[in-house]
Amino acid sequence: MFFVWLKKYMPRGIYARAALILVLPVLLLQLLVSVVFIQRHFEGVTRLMTSAVNIELRFLVDTANAQPDLTSARSAVGQIDAPLEIATVLPADDAISEDIRPFADLTGHTVIETLRDGVAGILGVSLEDRRRVIVWAETRHGPMKMELRRRRVSASNPHQLIVIMVVLGALMTAIAYLFLRNQLRPIKRMARAAADYGKGRITPFTPTGAVEVRAAGMAFLDMRNRLERQTQSRTMMLSGVSHDLRTPLTRMRLGLSMLDPKDAEPLVHDVDDMERLLNAFLDFARTDAGDSLEATKPSDIVHAVLDNAKRMGQDVTLGAMEGSDDPVSLRPLAIRRALDNLIGNALRYGKKAEIGVSVTDRAIRFWVEDDGPGIPPEQRDEALSPFVRLDPARNQDKGSGVGLGLSIVADIARTHGGVLRLGESKRLGGLKAELVLAL
Repeated sequence: MFFVWLKKYMPRGIYARAALILVLPVLLLQLLVSVVFIQRHFEGVTRLMTSAVNIELRFLVDTANAQPDLTSARSAVGQIDAPLEIATVLPADDAISEDIRPFADLTGHTVIETLRDGVAGILGVSLEDRRRVIVWAETRHGPMKMELRRRRVSASNPHQLIVIMVVLGALMTAIAYLFLRNQLRPIKRMARAAADYGKGRITPFTPTGAVEVRAAGMAFLDMRNRLERQTQSRTMMLSGVSHDLRTPLTRMRLGLSMLDPKDAEPLVHDVDDMERLLNAFLDFARTDAGDSLEATKPSDIVHAVLDNAKRMGQDVTLGAMEGSDDPVSLRPLAIRRALDNLIGNALRYGKKAEIGVSVTDRAIRFWVEDDGPGIPPEQRDEALSPFVRLDPARNQDKGSGVGLGLSIVADIARTHGGVLRLGESKRLGGLKAELVLAL
């Protein structure tokens, strides 16, 4: 349960996860060293050094207490404080009742604790000046102030270890990041090549990096080559068969033209249906071939499709055009062929259609709506498959079809890294087909 909860807060990107793998052990190591070394070693050293100073402080207090009067006490203490390197004031009128220790003083608590345990009658200890230690102790002749250098009771600059640890940790993390980036770069290049291939672009890619990464790269190249060969074989087969069938159809049409028009009319209708099916096969065969990528304005494609529809006398109107109209990298001929198919499909089963476009930072959405019967939600995925005709869902009085119209559009969408979505038109009540292309 804990790991499931933790997984939601883990970084998603490979760089972020790698950084976590690098930084977390370094931080844990520094924390462990800080606790073990600083608290144990520095506190132990500080306790030993302060205990040695306690002997001298007790000697000064005992010397002052051994004298009969204040003058004798000052004289006796004055003779020994200089050799001990401890400045004394007797009596002291600035004695404090509470110890003074800065919050960031790592060893101050140990110093004060050791002084109070080792010297009797201490009134207060001040560590406010990081370079000095001031101790007030009670004597027979009043409070005595004893001042000495801080370095005599604790190791100097313990924070330097933390600084060194942080600097070295950052340096080692940077070095590890450079090595790790060289290992992750081939993975990112392979991911970019795979994403481009999903959009119909063949990006040059050479496997590099570790042995496992190279193996994954080679597997990707083999897969891409197999897909390319399969696509080319399908295209050549369909185009070859469809093209070869045009010749006998042409001969049949010429032969029928010599017969009586009334007797030949049913046969001519059959030949027209066969030619329309062949055209559909040819369109399906060349969807993967497509045209080259060009910087094209989405509005230009919509207007070109709309103009063609009006020239053919089709009832197609312009809907909303939302978002930016800056040129983007598209295959304009393939997109126009897809929209033509969508309009033809809309008018085949409806009386009027509407076309529009919406552009965002991540995708372009072309859409076509009609006032036909639509497609039930449970059959929309099946409608995108090639050679599938949903006879119960659509009208049957508009001629025969081969079931490739929506499949052609779906293939064109996939070559752009997009998708064809089918839904219900809220405006016209029929089918709404959305051609969503990734940018």
